[in-house]
Amino acid sequence: MATLLHIDSSAFPGEASSSRSIASAFRRAWEEQHPEGTVIYRDLAATPVPHITADAWSAGYTAPSERTPEQSAAFAARVKLIEELEQADAVLIGAPMYNYAIPSTLKAWLDNVLLLGRTAGETPSAQGTPVIVVASRGGSYAPGTPREGYEFVQNYLEAVLKGTLALDLEFIVPELTMAPRNPAMSELVPLYEASRKRAFEDATIKAKEIAERFAA
Repeated sequence: MATLLHIDSSAFPGEASSSRSIASAFRRAWEEQHPEGTVIYRDLAATPVPHITADAWSAGYTAPSERTPEQSAAFAARVKLIEELEQADAVLIGAPMYNYAIPSTLKAWLDNVLLLGRTAGETPSAQGTPVIVVASRGGSYAPGTPREGYEFVQNYLEAVLKGTLALDLEFIVPELTMAPRNPAMSELVPLYEASRKRAFEDATIKAKEIAERFAA
């Protein structure tokens, strides 16, 4: 049975969040293909993971017998997150753009799971695992747009998820999500609607494509 690790990081609940809504569409399609599978779900807005501390970081490079009680406790929390990643057959991440970057809660999760010699290094332990990132944003930061140079979500996540953790990364990018609520963007509403429609379609298609890998 396949396991999906589903991570949401939007501060907004339910349909108020584009990343949550589109990730939910992916998850529904995935569960249709794997009705007896497992979903590990983490809502980082509702239940944030600890930001990395000196104890949590240093414990990863300290022999277990030499760790302080504080290091052992902090590292145990990291290991739980790492094991969830390693157990997953596929990973789904909702990553809205806040102030040009990912939410700090998602950065905290990444800081915890990135461990040199285990998840990172010569043979990353989750290498090749497919990961779909729903990278929503209020405007457009696509190549050729005025704010292209402010795109730090996809660039950063590609460096970490693909370049460091060696995951098989794909993005779904619903953009212009502020258009329906910002009068100054009213002329962009049709582009927003097209982007949203395409994102939902991509979510369903990609969920089925990844499911077929495990059925093959």
